[in-house]
Amino acid sequence: MKDQPTLDFYAREAADYATRYAKSGELDTFLALLPPRARILELGCGGGQDSEAMLAAGFDVMPTDGSPELAREAEKRLGRPVHVLLFEDIDFVGAFDAVWANACLLHVPKPDLPAILGKVGRALRPGGALYASFKTGDVEGIDRFGRYYNYPDEAFLRDALGAGWLSIDIVRNSAPGYYNLPAEWLHVTAFRA
Repeated sequence: MKDQPTLDFYAREAADYATRYAKSGELDTFLALLPPRARILELGCGGGQDSEAMLAAGFDVMPTDGSPELAREAEKRLGRPVHVLLFEDIDFVGAFDAVWANACLLHVPKPDLPAILGKVGRALRPGGALYASFKTGDVEGIDRFGRYYNYPDEAFLRDALGAGWLSIDIVRNSAPGYYNLPAEWLHVTAFRA
């Protein structure tokens, strides 16, 4: 299920990637939906910028990344362990109040996304919140940097999430991606039943 060329990209670019981005613009809005000191699983933490902001705001965060190289970069920033975790290895059950998956589940092969989202849903406690963002596009495939993208549309994401959610909200916007290239995004916020 893992895409080795995508992992290879992040291994090569880890040091640069870890310093390229500031905290996600959507993070504060998501955190405002959570109870104080909520336990948050961050998937694909990259350089740790979002985990750093969540920790500073008093949340109990478990940062993870599928790239050992990026996990090491995040550890430098956070001064704490960052777990190397591939999406297919998620096996938590009811352990978190929230899952923050900013710009990472977009690398899951489209046929595998429903199963991965099922694992993410099981990791949440009842009423727990999920945030995930995805680039949009016409057809899944490889970008100019060699990374795989699933490029879903809203209907696909709703189907992939499946049952068991109290609400699913999907917002579209334009924002720069890697190297400030323009991109269209879908932002999913969902609450577990």
